[in-house]
Amino acid sequence: MKIEIQSKKGLRTTLSIFVDKKSIKKKLEERLIELQSQVQLKGFRPGKVPAAVIKNQFGKAVYGEVIDKLLKETSSKALEEKKIKAAGQPKIDLKTFGEGKDLNYELQVDCFPEIKLSPLDKFQIKDYKISIDKKFIEEKIKEMANSHKTYIEKKPNEKSETGDQITFDYSGTIDGKKFEGSEGKNIKIELGKNLFLENFDKQMEGLKINENKSVEVLLPSNHPKKELANKKTKFDCKVTSIKKGISSKIDDEFAKQMGTKDLGELKNMIEKQMSNQYSQALSSISKKEIFDQLEKNHNISLPDNLVENEINLITKNLKKDEILKHRSKNEKLAKSRVKLGLILNEFGEKNNLKVKDEEIKSEIQKQVKGMPGQEKLIFEYYQKNPLATQNLRGSLYEEKVINFIKSKCKLNTKNISMKEADKILADFNKPNDIPKQNKTKKTNKDKAK
Repeated sequence: MKIEIQSKKGLRTTLSIFVDKKSIKKKLEERLIELQSQVQLKGFRPGKVPAAVIKNQFGKAVYGEVIDKLLKETSSKALEEKKIKAAGQPKIDLKTFGEGKDLNYELQVDCFPEIKLSPLDKFQIKDYKISIDKKFIEEKIKEMANSHKTYIEKKPNEKSETGDQITFDYSGTIDGKKFEGSEGKNIKIELGKNLFLENFDKQMEGLKINENKSVEVLLPSNHPKKELANKKTKFDCKVTSIKKGISSKIDDEFAKQMGTKDLGELKNMIEKQMSNQYSQALSSISKKEIFDQLEKNHNISLPDNLVENEINLITKNLKKDEILKHRSKNEKLAKSRVKLGLILNEFGEKNNLKVKDEEIKSEIQKQVKGMPGQEKLIFEYYQKNPLATQNLRGSLYEEKVINFIKSKCKLNTKNISMKEADKILADFNKPNDIPKQNKTKKTNKDKAK
């Protein structure tokens, strides 16, 4: 095997690789001998098929298999020998090949650029500390109490009103005719929530137990039966029960029902949850500032193939005319993503940042806790989808690198209220031509993390 550098331009290197025909013939003979113990042909005992017969019947396929294996082995060896770190899949251009001939091919490879990392201590990053309004916490607890009502029967002469739970039977018609699903018994709804049909609840107010009422409403536009969508429908209803909803008393006993030891702990839990939600949302702003400064303070060459691959990802669901129309914008976005991905990877490698298997398991456990009853489904999803686990590892790795960078930057901490936080987030999330938060491209280096 001979390896020569044909050309080197920027990050792209072209190698010429030569494998003599004797080496190929030896590999071919070794493979034919292997197949003797595997191939079964009529007229020959198992394992006794002559190599010449196998070659006669399967020669082209075996040669193709041997060449394919040689290309993989020799190209990997060539990159290792020349100490080239390939960015993406190299391109192979066969020059000469064929049974009884030498193998000569060119290997075109884009390399990762050398990156000189800028010091982080001069980076200015906003960091927000959110103060949760006590009034909001009280309102949240009231909402919880309202959603955990107890219901008691109303007196026969009392009428239904907003907030009551009514039970009723109905029979519906469209133009005087019955339709599928036109009848129901013992239907329970809370008046005012409008969960049955639009404009239905209001018409069921002011009724007594055992009273009948004809209600006219439109069936929903997304009705499963398309022919019934938006149809004017008459429902003849009979109220069989009216119950008054009584919100739970807000005290330590209620707090225990919510899973905390007392009311004070419940308030602390809500405050912590809201603080975490705001912190996660506001971290997007810090992340954007980090990305902007990383991009501004690093000047690196980008591998053409990685940029092209990123453009393909961005435009894969677009029509041809849309791709051409926004080519410049998409190229700019692709370059930004690739550049940030390379810089983040470099910080990760230089500081030996890795994602451990335990961290992936912990993250999956968090997802499980957030979806009660779906535990088995989530575990099976990751077991059956290695790519999903790989993507999760990539996300955790990026988060770890960003947190490391943030820890080395100068933080300008600002204490803000919920109202201020809402305005900051609203301004940040205003539509823009280029997305505010770049999703960085995962390069081949990520696979080693």
